[in-house]
Amino acid sequence: MSDDQLDKSRGPARPDEGEPDSPPPRVVSSETLLGGDREVLIRHGADVYRLIRTRNGKLLLNKD
Repeated sequence: MSDDQLDKSRGPARPDEGEPDSPPPRVVSSETLLGGDREVLIRHGADVYRLIRTRNGKLLLNKD
């Protein structure tokens, strides 16, 4: 198999490859999402996720 065939069989390296006109993703600060709180619940369809800021300033996202 040639290198060209291998590259085509793997598919795009990034999900947005092949969509040159798509806008860049929005940037939202964690401060905006958390609103000064330590955690916030995020509804995504029928699922709920918990975004938590740890004491060390890291973010954790857990599915409830």
